[in-house]
Amino acid sequence: MRNLIRERREAMSWSQAELAERLAVSRQTVNAIETGKYDPSLPLAFKLARLFGEPIEVLFDDAA
Repeated sequence: MRNLIRERREAMSWSQAELAERLAVSRQTVNAIETGKYDPSLPLAFKLARLFGEPIEVLFDDAA
């Protein structure tokens, strides 16, 4: 699944560790989401959407 998490994180000038802290997950989880190795749970996807102020379907594209 393609996602825009890295782009949104970098636009906020946050490190992976900073984003992980805001989400209450590990930095490794953030890295795995950004690289497409892990699809977040629905609650985590909602947290990301709220944090970045965007709909889930903007952040995640299942067509890829």
